[in-house]
Amino acid sequence: MSASTHEQAAHGRYDQVTIDRTGFWLFLFSESMLFLGLLASRFYLQGTFRPEELSQTLGLAITMVLLVSSVTAYRAETAIAHGDQTAFLNNTLATIGLGVVFLGGVGYEWSQAFQHFPPNTGFGTVFFSLTGLHALHVLSGVVLLGLLYRNGRLGKYSAEDHWSPEAIVKYWHMVDVVWVFVYMALYLV
Repeated sequence: MSASTHEQAAHGRYDQVTIDRTGFWLFLFSESMLFLGLLASRFYLQGTFRPEELSQTLGLAITMVLLVSSVTAYRAETAIAHGDQTAFLNNTLATIGLGVVFLGGVGYEWSQAFQHFPPNTGFGTVFFSLTGLHALHVLSGVVLLGLLYRNGRLGKYSAEDHWSPEAIVKYWHMVDVVWVFVYMALYLV
């Protein structure tokens, strides 16, 4: 890119990162609306009913795992913003591991839930829809974090150029925040 092109881009109304961020926030908003619709359907279809067999302990444990993963994701983002590749890679790997533990917990929870409230029951439909859609988002986040880790090992991010880590970590935080609402709607009501 020539110097004059850089000047034009710098003085343009929007730069590419601003456009990317705007599009990304719209994407996160649309994903949030999807979960909001499912959460509303939980109360419309089942009111505040919650089966006794729903494991409060397991629900709390996987919630804590996901919340801790948000801390490691934040630390990864902060590390790369300050140019600390080692901390970035370590925290990204920790976030991936915690995401996998969360998915394992959800898988175990599903094996128990099938026995007590299968998908063809009212609560089962709501439970498996909400947790399944959320697990899909966690899985996609784990895959994105894996790509982030690989690219980080190749040195593709720096303190000056770290939009991808920032976006993926923001996605991970959205998934975590959504789970807090899913957890409250399924386990605490």
